[in-house]
Amino acid sequence: MKRHFPILLTLLATILMVSCHSIKDLEFKQIKNVRLEKLGFAKSTLSAEVVYYNPNNFSLELSQSEFDIYINNHLLGHSSQLTQVKIPNRQAFSLPIQFELDMKNLIKNGVTGLLQKEVDIRAVGKIKAGKAGLFKILPLDFTTKQQLSLF
Repeated sequence: MKRHFPILLTLLATILMVSCHSIKDLEFKQIKNVRLEKLGFAKSTLSAEVVYYNPNNFSLELSQSEFDIYINNHLLGHSSQLTQVKIPNRQAFSLPIQFELDMKNLIKNGVTGLLQKEVDIRAVGKIKAGKAGLFKILPLDFTTKQQLSLF
């Protein structure tokens, strides 16, 4: 056991140094393929693909995302997903999302926004990403102008 101790200590130190590498925030690029999946009186479901770029020199795994979606500064809905997604290093990738719309809130605040050709979309929340079982919660806050065609 004493002979293997220096090897184990070196291996542990190497793992800690690599794992403590700072994870750079993912860069938002665009939202595409916005679709109305389910229409209901109380709640409806929208789906979309959010395109990000991973600026890190290493691949990551995304395990969880949770955020609120705003259209023209009005809360549109919430998304909470437990999805394992492989994120390649130094590449763009698409994250499929679904979020529920509160139809009362939509009618009260945001229906005019959805009828416009171009709207401001903002997402605020967090994602959990990491590597080799070591995860970090990263803030998510982006705003973009987007053309919507739901119908």
